[in-house]
Amino acid sequence: MKCVTCREPAIIDIRRHNANFCAEHFLEQCRRQVVKAIDEFEMIAPGERALVAVSGGKDSLAVWDLLTELGYDADGLYLGLGIGEYSDVSGRHARDFAAARGLKLLEVDLPERFGYDIPTGARAARRAPCSACGLSKRHLFDAVAVEEGYDVLVTGHNLDDEAAVLFGNTLHWHTEYLGRQLPVLAERDGFPRKVKPLVRLTEREMAAYCVVRGIDYLVDECPMAAGNRHLTYKEALNDIEKASPGAKHSFYFGFLARAAERFADEAETDREGLRACPTCGAPTTAETCAFCRLVERAGGARPDPSTATAVPVELGPTRAGAR
Repeated sequence: MKCVTCREPAIIDIRRHNANFCAEHFLEQCRRQVVKAIDEFEMIAPGERALVAVSGGKDSLAVWDLLTELGYDADGLYLGLGIGEYSDVSGRHARDFAAARGLKLLEVDLPERFGYDIPTGARAARRAPCSACGLSKRHLFDAVAVEEGYDVLVTGHNLDDEAAVLFGNTLHWHTEYLGRQLPVLAERDGFPRKVKPLVRLTEREMAAYCVVRGIDYLVDECPMAAGNRHLTYKEALNDIEKASPGAKHSFYFGFLARAAERFADEAETDREGLRACPTCGAPTTAETCAFCRLVERAGGARPDPSTATAVPVELGPTRAGAR
C-alpha cells in the first residue's frame, strides 16, 4: 500500500477518496480538509477568537490541535460533568493536552458550581442521562463563549456524527432540527456562532490523526451512553459505508446542497419568541430556560448571571501564531 502523494509506504487508506497516505501526507490531508470546511462555510475569520469545547476525546483534541497548527487563536473549555472515573480521566486528558502545548484551558465543574452531577441530575429531572448531559453542555458552552467574549464556539463533530444525527432526524422527520443541522449556526439572540470544522473528516481519521500526532486521548465511551440511539445510527451507517464507500459524505453533503434550505423556515419558527431567562439570562422561549429548570429539579445552585461562569486554568502562555 503506497501513499498516493509520494509513493512511500502508507499508514491509512481512505476508501471514499480511493487514496492511501503516509503519515506526513495524511496530516496534510487532514489540515487541507479542515481549511476547506472553514473556507467553504465561512466558519472562522482571521483575527477572531475561538473557544473549543473540549471533552478529552479524540475529536475535540484533534480539532483544537488542527486549529492551533493552522494559526488560529483557540482556547479550550472543559466541563466536569461528575460522571465518576470517566470524568476524572477525561479532565486529565484535556489538561495534559493543554499543558503540553502551552494552551489556555477554561474549566467549569458542574457539581462544584451548580450542585449536581449528570447521573443524579438526570434521575431528579426524569431525563435520559444523554439528554441531561447535552442540555448542560449546550447551555454552559454557549454561556462561557458569550460571557468571555469569544467570536466563535468550536465543536469536534465529525462526518460520522453529522451523518448519524441527520439519519435519525430524517427517520423521524424532526424538521425543526433538520433546519438547524448545518456546519455553521450564526450568532444571534444571545447565542454564539457555532462551527464544526471536522465535518469533512471521519471518526476513524480523527483516531489516526491523534495516533500520528502523539495525542493521548480518552478512548472509552461514556458509561452513561449505553442504549443511545445515536450509536445505533452510526453502526447502521458504518455497514452502508463498507458496502458503498463515500455514502456518508454523499448523504450529508447532498443534504446540505439539495435539502437543507427546505427546512430553514421551520428552524426559524422554532426560535421565535426568544427572551432572556430571568434566572440566568440565557435565551429561551419558556418562562425559565431548560437548564435552570434542570438545576432546580436536581436540587442544585441556580445560575447567577452576575458572576462569571468559567474559571480560567492557565497552563503556560497561550500559543501565538497567525490569526
